[in-house]
Amino acid sequence: MLNRVLTTVAGRAAPGLTEGAVDFLRFGIKQVRACVFAGSFFVLLFLSHHVTFGLHRYDFLFLSAVALQVVLLVTRVETFDEFKTIVVFHLLGFVLEAFKTHPSIGSWHYPEPGIFKVLGVPLYSGFMYAAIGSYMAQSWRLLKLRLSGYPRIGLAATLCALIYLNFFTHHFIYDFRYVLMVAVVVLFWRTRVHFTVSRREYWIPMVSAFVLIAFFIWVAENMATLLGAWKYPDQLITWTTVSLHKIGSWSLLVIVSLILVAELKRVKERLEHAGG
Repeated sequence: MLNRVLTTVAGRAAPGLTEGAVDFLRFGIKQVRACVFAGSFFVLLFLSHHVTFGLHRYDFLFLSAVALQVVLLVTRVETFDEFKTIVVFHLLGFVLEAFKTHPSIGSWHYPEPGIFKVLGVPLYSGFMYAAIGSYMAQSWRLLKLRLSGYPRIGLAATLCALIYLNFFTHHFIYDFRYVLMVAVVVLFWRTRVHFTVSRREYWIPMVSAFVLIAFFIWVAENMATLLGAWKYPDQLITWTTVSLHKIGSWSLLVIVSLILVAELKRVKERLEHAGG
C-alpha cells in the first residue's frame, strides 16, 4: 500500500524525472515515514512549550507519548516486534538518564517538576531514546535493509557493550571514546548498508551512515533543548547551541542502536527458522 502511494506521489510531483531522481524523492518520503514517532514527539514538545494543559509539562509529555505509542500500535503503523525493540531502547535510555542526571554527575538536568519521575528522571525521557529505536526499526522494514561485510557477532556485540559502558565509566577513568571510534572504523570499514527504495537496491558505507544519522540527531537535540526538553549545564541561564563534540557521542549511540537492532533482527530470524 505504501509503495503504491509513494509511486503516485513521486510521479505526480516530478513527472519526467529519471528513476534515480524519483527514487531519491521516494527515499525522502520513506525517511519521513520512518520518523513518525520522533516527529510526533517533537510536535508534543512544541505544544508543551507554548500551551498549558493543566498538567506538569513532563507529565503531559509522558502521558502523551504513551498515548502516541498505543495509537501507532493499534493502527499498525508500528508492528509489535518493533514495539519490543523500542521497549529495549527505552530501558537502556532510562538507565543512562538516571546515571547522567545524578547530582554527582550532572551531565544535564530536568529542572521542572513532575509526578511521573523516577530517581529524578522524568519517564518521558526514555521515549527520546525510543524514538531512535523506532526510526531504526521502521527504516529496516520500509527500506528492506540488509547488511553485507558485517563483522562476527561476538566482535560487534562486544564493541556495542564497550561503547555503552564508556558512557558511564568515562566519568571515573579514561574516556575511551576516540579509541572506540577507531575500533568502529576498523571493524565496520567493509560493512555496507543496502536499502531498496522501490525496485533498485542502493548501498552506503555503514560508517558514513553512523555519522549522517548522528548529525541529524544533533540537529534534533538542538531543537529539543531549545524547547526545554532538557538542559545542559551551560544552557541553564541562556540557551546556547549544543557542542559539535556531541556528534561524536551521538555517533557512538547510533552505532549501539544499529548493532542492537541488527542483532535483534538476527535473533528473530533464527527463532523463526528454528520454529519452521
